[in-house]
Amino acid sequence: MSRLAVPTVDDAPEATKPTLGAIHKTLGVVPNLFRLIANSPAALAAFMGFQGALAKTLDVKTRERIAIAVAQVNGCDYCLSAHTYLGLNLAKISPEEVALNRKGASGDAKANAAVAFAAKVAKERGHVSDADIAAVRAAGFTEAQIVEIVGLVAENTFTNYLNEVAKTDIDFPLVRVSEAA
Repeated sequence: MSRLAVPTVDDAPEATKPTLGAIHKTLGVVPNLFRLIANSPAALAAFMGFQGALAKTLDVKTRERIAIAVAQVNGCDYCLSAHTYLGLNLAKISPEEVALNRKGASGDAKANAAVAFAAKVAKERGHVSDADIAAVRAAGFTEAQIVEIVGLVAENTFTNYLNEVAKTDIDFPLVRVSEAA
């Protein structure tokens, strides 16, 4: 059971209801994560702005690959479960690719550079080497895209940490960080 309140949409703060309604319209449900964040209208607005802007960067497969890698690094079963589901069903990445992503890798050469870099940023809390930057550049990522990769790590780290603090009930098919990829 979650250690922080996860309000129903009806019980959420009034200021968050339009956002939760939009999420419901898009997804058909409002996942526990969004209802948890809705405890704070400011946090939900900030998160949705950050997420919305970053959703226009890179491609959906790469964004989901990064989310899976960061969830694994940060030890978040909720986000690993959610992004494995989204990766398989929305981004249409294979189970084999998900297993690689959990190891900070990808079967696609360019995506491999982004995922490895994102995992390193998460593991090292941003303290990456010149060689790490050179590798992601050599794979064809621009300065803007490198900033976006770091932004995706930050976005996912926020949800990883929040879900670990709250011990949010997982409302996706369960995938555990501790289980082999």
